[in-house]
Amino acid sequence: MKRKKIILKNLSITDYASEGKSLGRVEGKVIFVEGAVPGDVADIFITKNKKDWAEGKAINFTEYSKERTDPFCIHFGICGGCKWQMLPYEKQLQYKQQEAEQVLKRIGKTELPDVLPIIGSDNIIYYRNKLDFTFSNRRYLTNEEINKSLQIPQENALGYHAPGIFDKIIDIKECWLMDEINNLIRNTIRGYAIEKKLSYYDIKEHTGFLRNIILRYSSTAELMVNMVFGYDDKTEIKNLLSFLLEKIPAITTLLYTINPKWNDSINDLDPRLFSGKCYITERIGEFKFKISPKSFFQTNTRQALKLYEVAKSFACLTGNEIVYDLYCGTGSIGIFLSKSAKKIIGVDLIEESIKDAKENAVLNNIEHAHFFAGDVIKICNEDFFAEYGKPDVVITDPPRVGMHENLISKLLEIEALKIVYVSCNVATQARDINLLARKYAVKKIQPLDMFPHTHHIECVVLLELKQ
Repeated sequence: MKRKKIILKNLSITDYASEGKSLGRVEGKVIFVEGAVPGDVADIFITKNKKDWAEGKAINFTEYSKERTDPFCIHFGICGGCKWQMLPYEKQLQYKQQEAEQVLKRIGKTELPDVLPIIGSDNIIYYRNKLDFTFSNRRYLTNEEINKSLQIPQENALGYHAPGIFDKIIDIKECWLMDEINNLIRNTIRGYAIEKKLSYYDIKEHTGFLRNIILRYSSTAELMVNMVFGYDDKTEIKNLLSFLLEKIPAITTLLYTINPKWNDSINDLDPRLFSGKCYITERIGEFKFKISPKSFFQTNTRQALKLYEVAKSFACLTGNEIVYDLYCGTGSIGIFLSKSAKKIIGVDLIEESIKDAKENAVLNNIEHAHFFAGDVIKICNEDFFAEYGKPDVVITDPPRVGMHENLISKLLEIEALKIVYVSCNVATQARDINLLARKYAVKKIQPLDMFPHTHHIECVVLLELKQ
C-alpha cells in the first residue's frame, strides 16, 4: 500500500539545524528541511515522518528569506555539490560555527573551551585541486522534464551522481569547483565521445567503454588526468588520449586505468602512464609534495596551509618532541611540522601514500621523518617504541568515519602529552573526544571552512593528557 503524500503548506523556516538542513515547527514538532534557509516560507514535502520530528524538502516558496543571494551555477538545485550557493558566504560561516559548537557539545559530552571563530576560505570558487566525473548512459531527468510528461529517450551524461540516486548522472556543463580547465577537459572529451560514438558506462548492465575522469590540478599549474575505461581497447584509448593531449597541452601527466569491476574504486587497480611523469607536485608553504594518482591529499590547497598552521600552533613544538602523524597520507602534515620536531613518524594504510611520503621527505631534505604502511595498532608495539621512541605529540587526521575504537584504546595506552585531532566530520570527532576524555582534556577548538557552499566543516581540536 502506498504511503499517503504529506505536504506542509506555508511552513516558516526559523533556524539552521545541521548538515545543510534548516528547521521549522508545527505544533511543537520539529521539521528538518532540505533546500530552505532561515526566513523562507515554503511548502514542504515530507520524506520521513516520526512522532516527534519529520524530514522534508522545500518544493514551493511562498516567501524567500532576506538572507538569500542568487546562486551562480546553472546546475544549482539539481547537483548536490554546492547546496549553499543561495546563502551569502558570511552566513555560511555563521551556520558552520553554530553547528561545530552544538555538535561538539551534544556528542562530546565533556568539558569544552569556547570554540574559536571559524577560519573562512579566501577562495570560494575554484578552490578544489581534485575532481571526479562519471560517465553514464542514464542521464538524470529534472522534475520539470518529468512533469512535461514527454517520452524522453535514455541519454548519456558526464558529470556528478544525482544526490541519493546510484544509477543516474547529472550532465554537468560547467563546474565552479576548479579552474576553468576542468570544464575544458570534460567538454572536450564529451564532444569527442559524441563524434566517435563511444559507449558510456551502464551501471546496471555493467557494460560500456567510458567510466570516469579523475582530475588533479596543483597550485604549481601541474595537471594530471586519469581516464578510466570499462575495458581495454588499445586503439580507442590511444586515439582518445592523443586527441586530448593535442587539444589541451596543459596536461602534464596523462594516465588511464582499466576498471572491469562493478564499483568505481581504483585503489586496487594500477593506472597506466600514457604521457608525463606519473605524478604532480604541490606546494604548501615552503614544502613541496609529490602526489601520485591514488594518493590522498587535501583537496583545498590554499586552505590546507591555514589548517596546517593551526595544527602547528596547537602542537606548540620546541624541537625536542617525537611526533606521530597518523593517517598521514603523503606525509604533508608531518613534513609541515618537521622543522620544529625532533622526529616525525608517519603511518598510513595505503602503501602508495607512504611511498609518496618517503619521497616527499627526500624532496624536502628531511632526514628525521620515517613513514610506515600498515595498521597503527599493529605497528606501534613495544619493539617499535624501543627503536623509534614513544610519541610526545600525536597528530591524527582520520577519514569521515573517525578513528577506530581500537586505535582510541591504543592512544589511551600510549599517553602522549598532546593529541592534535584534525577532522572533516565534527560528529565523529566529538564521539572520539568523548572516548578520549578518560585521560584527555580538550584545550582548544578551531573550525575551518575547507569547502565553501557546502555544509562540510573541518575542525582541529587540541587534547592534553590530564595530570
